[in-house]
Amino acid sequence: MKFIHTADWQLGMTRHFLSGEAQARFSQARLDAVRSIGQLATDEECEFVVACGDVFESNQVDRQVLTRAFDAMAATPGVTFYLLPGNHDPLDAASIYTSHSFKERRPANVVVLDGSEPIEVAAGAELLAAPWTSKRPLADLVDRAVDLVGPSDALRVVVGHGVLDARSPDKRDPALVSLSRLEERISAGEIHYAALGDRHSVTNEGTTGRIWYSGAPEPTDYDEVDPGKVLLVDLAADRCVVESRRVGTWAFELVEQRLTSDADIDTLQSTIDAVTDKERTVLKLALVGQITLAQSDRLDRLLEHCVDRFAAVEEWKRRTDLHVLPDDIEAETFGLSGFAAEALDDLRGLARSSDDSQAAEARDAMALLYRLTRSAS
Repeated sequence: MKFIHTADWQLGMTRHFLSGEAQARFSQARLDAVRSIGQLATDEECEFVVACGDVFESNQVDRQVLTRAFDAMAATPGVTFYLLPGNHDPLDAASIYTSHSFKERRPANVVVLDGSEPIEVAAGAELLAAPWTSKRPLADLVDRAVDLVGPSDALRVVVGHGVLDARSPDKRDPALVSLSRLEERISAGEIHYAALGDRHSVTNEGTTGRIWYSGAPEPTDYDEVDPGKVLLVDLAADRCVVESRRVGTWAFELVEQRLTSDADIDTLQSTIDAVTDKERTVLKLALVGQITLAQSDRLDRLLEHCVDRFAAVEEWKRRTDLHVLPDDIEAETFGLSGFAAEALDDLRGLARSSDDSQAAEARDAMALLYRLTRSAS
């Protein structure tokens, strides 16, 4: 059988660094990805889609998000979407999956994986679900899901969410998913594929080729490796072919660079200009080095332009260490006299102060003064 493996849609997600207009486009892109997943399943003649947890950002998402998600899935009525509750949207007392709005508006092709009984998804093929019922499970839910069912000749896919023990530094966490147990069960023929969610990067785990994280269909942060994809799985007892397919349209780009000259700023500008789909890219900058007032002014203008072009521009504060060091020749180019020239001399002295905070404020003031005098001329 063929199916789509996806996870971590996190519909309703917001990002503090996105303005209202950019946030609206970001939210729409996540819904568009769901629609694209359904279309991909149709084009590839897949029996179904499994969404392995964190379908929604939380159990308290706006009702409009839920309605539009249902519209996106209902757009391909021939494809059944199986939704697994994860740590963001667990099956607890406040679960979105048991809400009146969910029950009232759910399309016929949307099924919640909320129980332990095997679900037949094709002739001789079953899903074993490991839904989260709280934000802090006290057991390996994936291993337990397989334990709860008896032996079968059916082709079985276990659908889970969580961190594999092989990836976690906290080995005491009872909710960790055991990689060795999954491999043992695959070798024994108890299951034939483990569809996992939680890790936002496409990842083939272990050595069987049958244990995968699909990653998130739209990226959410800079440290994700190969996000924006889903997995097309062609599965049989003796065959498992997994292909990644891109559905995402957004990107998180990190640019780290040392600046000490105009040539370095030229390189930074070229790097930024080379980014495609800027309106759907969140840019984070980590700049280090020492630049002059004139170069600082040029950099400020470049970054102002970036703010207008990109979805958002952030400074990576922990990795940023950029200093403005005005020299005497540049100071003379201000063209000031009288009290203004005396004030400038005072700022130059403060800029060399051993008090880092005071020196930084003085340099900022000189940079602003430089820009104002340049604009006036």
